[in-house]
Amino acid sequence: MLYLLVILFIFVAISISFSNVFASDSRSMPYVSKETLLLLLLIYFTLLISFGLLYTVLHIEGIPVLVENGVEITGNYFNIFTHSVYFSAVTILTVGYGDVTPVGIGRVIAMAEALIGFVMPAAFVVRVVLHMDGREGKKK
Repeated sequence: MLYLLVILFIFVAISISFSNVFASDSRSMPYVSKETLLLLLLIYFTLLISFGLLYTVLHIEGIPVLVENGVEITGNYFNIFTHSVYFSAVTILTVGYGDVTPVGIGRVIAMAEALIGFVMPAAFVVRVVLHMDGREGKKK
């Protein structure tokens, strides 16, 4: 029962944190527009799935691109796809656990994906700053 209260507390804390990002008081504008954050999440999701599908297709075509703990990933399409999407997520979010690693051409693809994942937050910040700067200019 205690763990349910802790989980509920965590969700409430996360919700309050997000609401503060989007909230504005009477004197100021919100820090981030919901549309901008939704756009960023959709872009990340699209890239994550696209790279996951790329790894899957290459693997199915007989080009090994991912290994797990040193062994090539095997199984049905769904198993290969889930491993590929997992690897894509930890790569684009620049987490890199190391349990699934790229090999061959997969290394080049993973470098490109990691670079995109690294640059996306900077692009997001620039977009927010320019958006806020434009709004401030209109207020004056």
